[in-house]
Amino acid sequence: MDPLTLIATGAGAVGAIVAAPAVLTAAGFTAGGIAAGSIASTLMSATAVANGGGVAAGSVVAVLQSVGAAGIPLAGQAIVGALGATVGAVASMASNYTV
Repeated sequence: MDPLTLIATGAGAVGAIVAAPAVLTAAGFTAGGIAAGSIASTLMSATAVANGGGVAAGSVVAVLQSVGAAGIPLAGQAIVGALGATVGAVASMASNYTV
């Protein structure tokens, strides 16, 4: 793997870990609960309708709200970092590809 791909991989990992809390907050998953009129509230509403009026524990909305309120646990940071690293590496390799 070339040095630029390694740099992009590391940058992707760090960037994803740093950006994840801000992205969740911007989407409406806040420490104080789901923000009214946000993407999170739309997702919560759709989930509640699909589940007959409630949001099931362990659902995507419930997990995202938990992370928005309490922060991303270490295992979650590892997953987010791995995904960010993958995106960084793929983007770097794609930019190095010539036809």
